[in-house]
Amino acid sequence: KTVEAAVEEGLKTLNLSKEEAEITVLEEGKKGLFKSVPAKVSIRKKMTDGERAVEFLDKVFEILNIPVTNELTEDEENTKINVITTSSYSVIGHRGEILDSLQILAGAVANIGREDYKRVVVDCENYREKREETLKKLAQRLAEKAVRTGHKIAIEPMSPYERRIIHSALSDSGEVKTMSEGKEPNRFIVIIPN
Repeated sequence: KTVEAAVEEGLKTLNLSKEEAEITVLEEGKKGLFKSVPAKVSIRKKMTDGERAVEFLDKVFEILNIPVTNELTEDEENTKINVITTSSYSVIGHRGEILDSLQILAGAVANIGREDYKRVVVDCENYREKREETLKKLAQRLAEKAVRTGHKIAIEPMSPYERRIIHSALSDSGEVKTMSEGKEPNRFIVIIPN
C-alpha cells in the first residue's frame, strides 16, 4: 500500500539490507475512494564501480557483436578488467586504439558519483604488458641510434600513456634526454643526445 511497505517486502524477498540495495520508486501509490493504486518500487543489488564498468562493457560488446568474457579484479584504488575473446584484434585495434577508447569509457562509467578518481585498466590478452615491453625496447634502440649518429630522433605520434613509458624508460639515461612536441592527437617524443 505504501512505498515503505513495498521496499520492506522487496528487501525481504531479495534478502538484502537497505544499504546493499539500489531502490527506485516507480509509483508512490494512492488511496482512492473506490480504487487504490499500489506503490511500486524497483530494487536491485548495489554494484561496485568495477561491476558497473563490466556491465557497460558487456553491453558495448553485445552491440558490436563480439563474444567476450570479462574478468574483474578490483581493490580500493584500482580496477582491472581483462577481456577474453577469440576476436582480440576487434577489441585491441591498431596499436591499442580501441582498447584505449574502451578504457576511457569504462573509467567514466566506474567513476560516476565518486569524489576521488579510481583508475580503471581494460586489457586484452596481456596486450598492455606486451606493448610496454615493446616500447621500452624501442626507446633503448632509438636512444643508442641517437647517441651513435649524434642527431635527435623523432618517434611517431603516440598516446599520453605510451609517451610516458618512453620518457620513463629513458629517464635515467645520462646519454639522452626526451621531450614531447606537437599538439594532441599528434604529440610525439624527440630523443636528443646530450
